[in-house]
Amino acid sequence: MIVVGAGSMGMAAGYFLSKQGIKTLLVDAFDPPHTKGSHHGETRIIRHAYGEGREYVPFALRGQELWYELEKKTHHKIFTQTGVLVYGPKGESDFVAETMEAAKVHSLTVDLLEGEGLNERWPGITVPDNFNAIYEPNSGVLFSENCIRAYRELAEANGAQVLTNTAVEDFEVTEDLVTIHTAKGSYTAEKLIVSMGAWNSKLLSKLGVTIPLQPYRQAVGFFEADESLYSSNVDFPAFMVDTTNGIYYGFPSFGGCGLKVGYHTFGQAGDPDTINREFGAFSEDEANLRKFLAEYMPGANGKLIKGSVCIYTKTPDEHFVIDLHPEYSNVAIAAGFSGHGFKFSSVVGETLSQLVTTGKTEHDISIFSINRPALREAASRG
Repeated sequence: MIVVGAGSMGMAAGYFLSKQGIKTLLVDAFDPPHTKGSHHGETRIIRHAYGEGREYVPFALRGQELWYELEKKTHHKIFTQTGVLVYGPKGESDFVAETMEAAKVHSLTVDLLEGEGLNERWPGITVPDNFNAIYEPNSGVLFSENCIRAYRELAEANGAQVLTNTAVEDFEVTEDLVTIHTAKGSYTAEKLIVSMGAWNSKLLSKLGVTIPLQPYRQAVGFFEADESLYSSNVDFPAFMVDTTNGIYYGFPSFGGCGLKVGYHTFGQAGDPDTINREFGAFSEDEANLRKFLAEYMPGANGKLIKGSVCIYTKTPDEHFVIDLHPEYSNVAIAAGFSGHGFKFSSVVGETLSQLVTTGKTEHDISIFSINRPALREAASRG
């Protein structure tokens, strides 16, 4: 078995394959965890009530189970239950409304709040009275780089090999064999998983697959904040906020690292090989984040402690692609995680391992079909 792309999804898949005793080679252009893809920056939110669609909820809950399992198997810190707060203008935010409906349909434990009650519960938050919110106490924060370290260590302990700093240049695929070509040589196996993050947009065509994918540069910043208001030690939650300017997200300060905030809606389109990865290379890197902080969390609008840049790779409908190759059942593809995929990487890894070994999965992944109308229509438009 060969896994090309050993980042979030690929490394998890490698672990689940190795756990079954399957001889597995993971190949990555860098040395994961690294700062070139979509998994660095220390933390990621895991939500169960899901504003992107209630269909994601069972997938998220299985992902959470697997994160708990991973934490028991490793010395790395994987998850902290900070709770997650989602809020926006009442009656105007489809994202907040769908989050609430997802919680209702799947009977999730949540608290519903409105403007004044939200301000009273978390004094560091300033919102108008017409805002409403949903707080999910059982969700929280994943330590993303630790997740990949843990899966890598366990996979290698199970006998998997990780070939680092090795970019794949081409593929050859038949119904029985797959061969990858790299500058370090060629490797052949019976089956293949492709999960190359932003590089899917450049290399999937070599497998005869056309998926409309666009990488975007995303900047996040850590800001000096009033620790009595915004620290994880005072139960300040991770958050997503739907504003008139778009959706922002962030994390409490862990151990004085500062409040981390990102602008989910905005990013500069680019090529993963040439995207500027220096925070502050564009004035809006910091300006967009401060605009949010000044209005909604003024006590966290302090000195910039540090910033970082990662990549979103979006599909036209911002749903994932997790499926078998349209022609070759010995090739599974994971792509287009659109800036909200990391939380699922545990269950995506499990799903990919099932698809490529048995041709099916126990999880409902119909929404992630490679042949869905939204992708076909976008591809036909060029």
